[in-house]
Amino acid sequence: MPGGDSWPEVPGVFFDGRSSRDHPATLHLEPDGVRLRLAGRADHHWRAADVTVDPALPGVRRALSFPDGSRFETAEHATVRAWETRHGRNRLLGGVARLEASWGAALGAVAVTGALLWGFVTFGLPALARQAAAVTPQSVLASFDREAMRVLEGQDLIGPSGLGAARQAQLQAAFRDVSGWAGGGYGYRLLLRDGEPAGGVGMGANAFALPNGTVVMTDQLVALARSDRELIGVLAHEAGHVTQRHGLASVYQALGLSLIVTALTGDVVSASTFAAAVPVALVQGGYSRAAETQSDAVAARYLLERYGTTRPLQTILARLESAEGGADGLPDLLSTHPGTAARIEHLRQLEDAAR
Repeated sequence: MPGGDSWPEVPGVFFDGRSSRDHPATLHLEPDGVRLRLAGRADHHWRAADVTVDPALPGVRRALSFPDGSRFETAEHATVRAWETRHGRNRLLGGVARLEASWGAALGAVAVTGALLWGFVTFGLPALARQAAAVTPQSVLASFDREAMRVLEGQDLIGPSGLGAARQAQLQAAFRDVSGWAGGGYGYRLLLRDGEPAGGVGMGANAFALPNGTVVMTDQLVALARSDRELIGVLAHEAGHVTQRHGLASVYQALGLSLIVTALTGDVVSASTFAAAVPVALVQGGYSRAAETQSDAVAARYLLERYGTTRPLQTILARLESAEGGADGLPDLLSTHPGTAARIEHLRQLEDAAR
């Protein structure tokens, strides 16, 4: 960098503003202005105040513009930067250019951006999904239930129940008591279905709730239970998912994350398939640990009011996990209900607190 008032000439090209042709030239950067030198022509001088210096851009020549519309461009970035700094030009944009040229700053910006994205996905997106679920009209919830059932039955994931009419009537009566206690004005209905239809993939021993109060319970789960109280505990838990709108929040959260991925990758095709993916997300999307804890608390209140114990739900959760060899590989109820041991302990604590 030059010192004092001694400033070197910088090579470059000159455009006269009247044609696109460039002319080899040199520019002498002086303390009070600039002096242009062209072969065969007289020097031209401009005061510093009359010179416009374009902001620095990586990989682009520095450009200085003059009042008559002419322009000088040079690749000597350092010399031009020193001159514009002396005259107080582009201070803010110069700092931006230096940051852009710094690997450390670039990596720091990537790290900060990643941290902000992680924070949004971890905390912001779930909060927005819960708010969106809370204000969704029930007419929309009913359409989600219809579409989800259409997908389930159309893909042979469930089939007609093989339970006898008397057994179905018993379970329907139990569910009416649970849904009446849960309230909320939802379109509650219990659908008993075969979780292993012939020729289908099947869902096995399972129970899940759709946003508007449709609860599906499979014959296989009914067969696994050793008492109706165990099944009632499961139904109360699913009613908790309905009243807390967990299913809809999980859908919004899943689709919101897909929107982020679409924005980053530019995948327009995936954006057009969101509507068709909603029913699948309703059935296959898991719940957060907080959602499970809330629904277990709802089921515990019901069981404690009716029977004075949470043991029925504890027992069937443990039996489900044992029957399937642990929760890690389950494609059914426990696959969307993480932390079975912790949930059972939580139910015990709720019972102890009630006593």
